[in-house]
This record gives sequence, structure tokens and C-alpha cells, in this order.
Amino acid sequence: MYCASNYQSTFHASKSQAWPSTREFAEISVYFLIFGSFLVAASAAAAEPQEAVRQLETRLAQLKPANPDLLADAEVFHKGAVWGLRYDQSLTTKDVELLNKSLARGLQRAESIATNVTPWTTKKGSVLRGYVSAVDGSTQPYGVIIPQSYDGTRPMRLDVVLHGSSKPVGMSELRFGARFDQGDDNGTPAPEVNYIELHPLGRVENCYRWAGETDVFEAIEAVCRNYNIDRNRIVLRGMSMGASGTWHLGLKHPDRFVALGPYCGYVDTHRFSETPIPSFIKVGPLPEHQELGLHMLDSVDYAANAGVVPAIAAIGDQDIFFQAHVIMGEAFAKEGLQMVNLISPGTGHVIDPVTHAEQMRRIGESAAKGLDHAPRKLRFVTWTLKYNRCHWVELLGLKQHYARAEFNASVTDDGSIEITKIKNITKFAIHPPILQTDGAKLRIAGNELALPKSDTALVFALQDGQWQSLGSQVSVGLSGKRPGLQGPIDDAFSAPFVCVRGTGKPWNPEIQAWAAANLRRFEYEWARYMRGDLPVKNDNEITASDLTDKHLILFGDPGSNSWIAKALPSLPLKWTPESLSIGEGVFSSADHAPALISASPLNKDRYIVINSGHTFHEKEFAAFNYLLFPRLGDWGVMKIESSADQWQPSAPDFPEKVIRAGYFDEAWQQPILEK
Repeated sequence: MYCASNYQSTFHASKSQAWPSTREFAEISVYFLIFGSFLVAASAAAAEPQEAVRQLETRLAQLKPANPDLLADAEVFHKGAVWGLRYDQSLTTKDVELLNKSLARGLQRAESIATNVTPWTTKKGSVLRGYVSAVDGSTQPYGVIIPQSYDGTRPMRLDVVLHGSSKPVGMSELRFGARFDQGDDNGTPAPEVNYIELHPLGRVENCYRWAGETDVFEAIEAVCRNYNIDRNRIVLRGMSMGASGTWHLGLKHPDRFVALGPYCGYVDTHRFSETPIPSFIKVGPLPEHQELGLHMLDSVDYAANAGVVPAIAAIGDQDIFFQAHVIMGEAFAKEGLQMVNLISPGTGHVIDPVTHAEQMRRIGESAAKGLDHAPRKLRFVTWTLKYNRCHWVELLGLKQHYARAEFNASVTDDGSIEITKIKNITKFAIHPPILQTDGAKLRIAGNELALPKSDTALVFALQDGQWQSLGSQVSVGLSGKRPGLQGPIDDAFSAPFVCVRGTGKPWNPEIQAWAAANLRRFEYEWARYMRGDLPVKNDNEITASDLTDKHLILFGDPGSNSWIAKALPSLPLKWTPESLSIGEGVFSSADHAPALISASPLNKDRYIVINSGHTFHEKEFAAFNYLLFPRLGDWGVMKIESSADQWQPSAPDFPEKVIRAGYFDEAWQQPILEK
């Protein structure tokens, strides 16, 4: 039975038995049958887990497979054991059993790699695999479920399934992996479906933000390297936090997915924080720079992009988070769209199998069509150049970040492009396959420009109030805030980076003590909550490849850190041994220091960050993922308190106070002061 309301198409399904599938959303423990010589390894692990970890680490170091993903497939067990032993002081009996079996499984895979026999690479059903993240060099796990019909001869649809909320603990990786690892030979029967499922870990608990967002796309690439995937039929779906991640990634990358399937997930920060759950932390009115930063994250602001990628939502009518879908439905309506929202009566915050089956049926209809990379009509909305691409249009410059930018256009029969709305955009590119007609025109804001046939993207820019063609994108240099270099500070940790500690003589010892404490805090929080060891080097150890390939995260002052000294003349601040100024106001350098991000003067394609890791911290990481929003923007002036050299992660407070914070202008030159 179907009925409609003013904001949704509703599917009513009778609630039946509990969701039976072990393939989605339910965390289960799977125990392994280890045979032959590996029983000895399991016994050794049970007696001395730390020694077993060292043995596995030594064995892995001896392997050099041609496909590095194979090494990661074994390393996931070692990494999971290391984190379990590092962060969980009190392991249950089941945890110890899982730890020991995982170490034995890692050794089993290592021996298989050594003999060039890797049965898990062709196994059907559930398989645990891994890859090495470019962000920090850490090994990250993912699960795949390979259907019975997959034979690798033809590309297959890929469903990316995002898991729900799970508080990060030391055993998180091993518990996640246990859902998919059934041994490398026979397991449960493979499903009879026409798609592969990918289950990313997403670095456990961040609502697929920051490095968690990168994890999803890195896992997709890992699967595409190792299986025959149809990139035109990639579906994104998930439940609870996984649904929030689906809204977040799907609407901001609408040309990457053929359909979205969110099942009861939140879409904004303020109103979700008001959900009547006793432990929830309400996010009240925030400082202006933090309110602006929410436009980077709140997926409700990107509802218009559902006109590009179909979204088939589902939720129970008794779900405590039901209001989130109402909010998104209202946002759809404001954009002239009707939200498909399948409602299961009498169902709370769980998957109803009948409703889910209907959701999957509709997703299948969209997936069967595949992506259309050359739609004749295109409407794209964003608030930041971090999310700047939609099929054949790529936004390259904004008038102002964290204000709504919109691009509306249609392709006429003669191959010309009529841009009917262009808001808050100063530069954009048109990509093939649209550029395939001789004599076509680009009509925009009263201007008519040539749109020549081209195999490369063409760039257009607003100069002196008029739109002009700049030619091929390969010959157009970008400056100022641009895609991948638009901030805020937290964005630097979504791509390869290295932290750099100063080894020289600091201008002010208290500032150096604070910078060192800041680095200790980042190192602790990154490992515990972002699931990798923080990459750190001394300033005299930085190589040419570090400068080329990584964002530099510099800790110290121009006296202690040689890279800060080199960059300082080109950065948007003034800093001497006596004083510090960013925008208005002058502060004493004896007890004030900057935290900032900027396009690097040392490499035009990379960031430079000074004295900051993530701008949210353990208090937020350990609470709720909706709290992981930027606290500083692009810059902050910090008042340093004494005794920073004594700070340790167990301390309740950090010895600093934010005096000012905000953003730099679109040229990365002037601080924008709050009103």
C-alpha cells in the first residue's frame, strides 16, 4: 500500500520477524577453524599474545608480494591485535579468544602469501581484506561479500554499505573483521545477488567525516583494484550512522553513485542534537565561524543534489530519529523535489526486512540504468570547493566559502550550454563528453562565449564583471582557495600529511612547551580515534618527497621549527619573538601563538598547518560523532597557559584558550573577522 504526503512517497510494510541477514548492520562473532601447523601458532598466541604479535610482525616484514594489497590482507590481523592490546586494558574471554585466533589467521595468510597461494582473493561469500591508507600509511580493514554469480569476466555492480555507530575501543578492528572472516576456504554459502557488497570500517566512529570519508573512497579503490567493478553502478547505502554517512557522501559526490539508500540517519547538527535522548549533548548557538563550518558537513544543505542522484530513504515510524527524515523531506520540497521515504509502521530504530526489500528493489531499478555522465540538464549545489564536481561541471572558485553556490545549466540540441543560474561562483570548468560539437556556444549572464570541441576541460572565469574563456584546463593555473586547498584546518588530515616537530632553539620556551603538548595530544587522539599511528618527523628529516606529496603540519615557532621560518614571510600573519598579529590586534608572543592552515608557500599543491591537529578533541571523539565539526575554521589565536610541559592525555583540560578564530579570504591573504 502506498500513500503520499507533502514531503514523501511512503511505502507501508507490515513489521515481521527480526532482520535475519548476518550480512548487514549486525555485528556478530565468527570463530575460525585453524588446522594443521597453525594450531601451534594459535597455542603460542594464547600463551603469549605480545610475543605472537612480534612473530607475526617479523613474518610480514619478510614478504614482498607483487600486489601490496595482499600484504595488507594479512596485516589487518596484526594491526587489529596491536590496537586491541594497546587500548583495551581489560579483555573479556571472548576478546582474548578473538585476539588469539586473529593472530593465527594473520600468520596463516602470511604463509599463504609466501607460497603464492592466496585463496581468499577468489573466495565467494564474506571476506576480510585490507589496504594501506595514503593518509597516514596505516593498514585499514574492509569487508566484502562476493556473490555466487561473480566470476570476474564482466563488471559487477558494487554496493557500498556503511555501518552504524560503534564506540571506538581497542578491539574495534578485530570485532569488525570477525563479521567477515570465515577462513580462506569454505564458509557460509555465497548470496545469490547481482552485486558485490563493500563494508568500509570508516576508521570506526566519525560519521564518515575527514579521514573516515577518505577511507570510504580508498576502500572503493581497493575493491576496484582486486575485483571487476562497474564504476557506473556503485550504490551507497547504510543504516543509522551509515545512513547519515550515505546522505553526507552521496549528496556531496552526486556523480559518484548511481543510487543512495539511507535507512534512518541524521542530516543536520543542531536539530539532531535536540533528539530527546538523555545522554545527547545539545549544540546550541555557536560562534559565527563554527556556524559557517556546519555548511561543510550538514547534508541537509545539499538536498538539491538529489536531483542528480536518486535517493530512496527508509525509516520506521516509531524511530526516535524520525524527525531527521522529516527535515530532509522539507529540504527536498524547498528544492522542488519529492523525497522518497519508505516508512515501516510500528518499527523503531531497526531494519524492517519488508521495507528494506522494497528499498533494495527501487535501488536496483536505478542501478540497472547506470550513471549518465552527460545529463542534458544539470543542477549542482555546494558550499565549499571540497565538494566541487558534478558530472561535466567542476567548480574552481567561489566568491565566498560556506555560502550557497549553485550552478544550473542545460545542453541544447546544437551542443550549446545555457547556464540559467550561477550563484557565488567565480570560476568553473566544463568537461567532456559534453564538448563534442563544433560551433557550440556557452551562454551565461548575458555573455555568449565560444564552446569549442575539445577532449580536455575548458575553464571560464568571472573577470571585471564579465565571464571570459581561459582555455584548456591543463594550461590554467589556480591560486587562492581552490579544490583540495580550501580549508578548514581539519581538512588537512583527510589526505597525506606529515607532522614536523622543531629541533631548533625556540623564541619562547613556553610556546615550545605548548606546541610539544599539542603534538602529543594529536598523536594520542589520532591513534586512538582515527586508528593509525600519527606520521611524525623532525624538521631536519623532511625529504623532497615529503614536500611534494604531503601536507606539512608544523609544530613550534620560527625559532624552533625551520620550516615555519621558511614559510613565515609568505603566510597571512605577522610573528616575531615579541609579537603576533592575525588581522586586527597585536598579542605578546611570550604567551600567544597561532594555529592556522594556508596554501603552502613551499608547494602550491599542498597545505601548510601550524600548531594544530584536529580542532575537535577527545571530549568530542568519545561522545557523539555529530560533534566532530570544525572549532577554529582556518585560523585561531591561542592564549597559552603555564605548565604545558606537564600536560598528558589523561589531563581534563588543555593549557590554552582561544582568543580569536575565523577564516581567511578566498585569496588566502586576509583574515575575515567576525561581525
